[in-house]
Amino acid sequence: MTKLRADGNITVDAAYEAADPEDFASMIEVDRYGARSTAFDKIISATHDHFWDPLDKKYIDFDQPFDLENEYIIDPDQDVDLATAVNDKLDEKNKIKLVNLNMWWGLSSILHGEQGALSLSASLVHILKDPGAQEYAANQTREEARHVTAYATYVQTRWGKPIVCGPALSGLLTELVGSKLVWKKLVGMQMMIEGLAMGAFAMNYSYGRDPLLVKLSQLVMTDEAFHHKFGKIWADRTVPNLPEDERVLIEDWAWKVFEVLLYNLASPEQKKDIYAQVGLDWEWVQGAFMEAMTDSNIRERLQDRNNIFRVLIKTLVKAGIITDRTAGNYAAFIDMKELYAESDHMVGDDIAEEGIKYLLGLNNTGGNPLTPSQAAE
Repeated sequence: MTKLRADGNITVDAAYEAADPEDFASMIEVDRYGARSTAFDKIISATHDHFWDPLDKKYIDFDQPFDLENEYIIDPDQDVDLATAVNDKLDEKNKIKLVNLNMWWGLSSILHGEQGALSLSASLVHILKDPGAQEYAANQTREEARHVTAYATYVQTRWGKPIVCGPALSGLLTELVGSKLVWKKLVGMQMMIEGLAMGAFAMNYSYGRDPLLVKLSQLVMTDEAFHHKFGKIWADRTVPNLPEDERVLIEDWAWKVFEVLLYNLASPEQKKDIYAQVGLDWEWVQGAFMEAMTDSNIRERLQDRNNIFRVLIKTLVKAGIITDRTAGNYAAFIDMKELYAESDHMVGDDIAEEGIKYLLGLNNTGGNPLTPSQAAE
């Protein structure tokens, strides 16, 4: 039976029962140790199949050079700015500069997001009472830590240091990490931010022109595909069994998070300094962006299966978090009927599965690896 406790937690399945972060006594109750769910055993066991070390050149070599001044780090067709009137304002040199600066912004946001995921996973270890769920969260904490190392190293190699986290993303990450509500942590991070990240990783892997970025994207996806599925397991066990008021609470909050993420990535105001470096006024860019959003070409770009917001919206659709109440909000960006008709297979799963096969050979592990698609079954 669903239980909305006085502290705001929603608990349908005992696997997600949580203690207050200051209530360590609950974590050493003798009966707790024997009440271990098996829901996460497959994901935990698969950890060894996708092990990699960002500091070991056997896996990835960050010394590979790239000419940021003269080469696009990613296919310029994937840059939204160049699909607006911005494209007519810049010469080729400044187009390369803008695309690469936008990637600096985007990869810095990913780095901050990975730090948020690391801290959030660690916070789950403190509060999840189910030993299996706690062990999974501990494994994810380890994996997120290597992502922080990897992206920090990549950004340092290409640009020297990351861009400061934008206020929209910073506020959201702070809320999620500090929240005592398991459902907010899982919907906000495991499903929404991880869903957005999977889209970004898939795009960088598919359209990246820097071989180092392509390799990094695939390695990270071998981990993140499982993190994403952890959220799906929660959704499968929780959302169908929620009373209407609690499901509405989650659905409305998810839309607010979506708006924050959209603003962080799409608002020119968040990237004033970047536009200034190519001689553009951010307010003019904002006008050009808003004008282009009504263009059919821009809407077609949002329908691409690799588009990050499409991946995020599909995550929510398949989790049952988007219903007719809010589907119209998302329909401004995506063909919702198309998403409802698709399978649960996510765009990054195939890339992750190929990466896992590569790691199995590199690690001499052998065997039959668990695929991300199987993890949530």
